[in-house]
Order: sequence, then C-alpha cells, then structure tokens
Amino acid sequence: MTPDAVAALGSALQDERHAEAFYAAVIAKFGDARPFSNIINAERQHEAMLIGLYETYGVAVPENGYATGALIAPAAPETLADACKIGVEAELANRDLYDGNLLPAVVAYPDITLVMQRLRDASEENHLPAFQRCANRG
Repeated sequence: MTPDAVAALGSALQDERHAEAFYAAVIAKFGDARPFSNIINAERQHEAMLIGLYETYGVAVPENGYATGALIAPAAPETLADACKIGVEAELANRDLYDGNLLPAVVAYPDITLVMQRLRDASEENHLPAFQRCANRG
C-alpha cells in the first residue's frame, strides 16, 4: 500500500475514533441521548471496517490514543443542542475530508475506496440528517 493510502486510512480511523470519543463524552454528560446513542455504535462499526482493511494489507493498526490516554477526549458542550450543532459541523467536515483528501488517496484500491465511500455516505445520508433534526429541536 502506498504511503498516501496508509495515511488516508489513518486519517479515516482517527476521525472515527475522535467522533466516538466525543459522542461518549456527550452520552456521559446527557445520558442515552439520541442521536448520539445510535451513532456511537455506527462509529464503532466504521472503526472495525477500517481495522479490517489494515489487517487485509498487513499494516499495523495505530493505537487508539483516546483509549490509551495519549489523546484527551473532546469535552461535551453545555447543552445537548450545542452538541448536535457540533455534530452537524463534524459530519459536514467528515464528508469534505473524504471527498477532498481520503477518497482521492485510495483510488487505486477498490476495496478501500468502497469502505471509505460507505463511511462518507453514512456521514452525509444518515448522521448529518440526524444531527440536523436534533439541532433544530433546540
């Protein structure tokens, strides 16, 4: 695998782990609040899909800095509505990250492209609308 493809895979994995850490912080503060309680499970599935690609290509899986304490988990904001607004911004940024950087870096790898396209589409088609509904509820 090319260095650019490995870097793209690492960026995708880090993005999933960061999202999971933020959603966990929101759940810890506000309880089993939707859509966070649903989407955190999706992020875990996405992480597992990416780890599967690392294993397929025989590339060492980077440690989860949030799990080891090497990275500080993002804090939950003051209100659930603010958390939802952050979720909207994060999903838009995620879509743009995949479109602008990650997918172009893995175009030579159809299996990685397929997984990353699914993750990108999940952000835009599932997670983004859920966070938008949550943000609009106030």
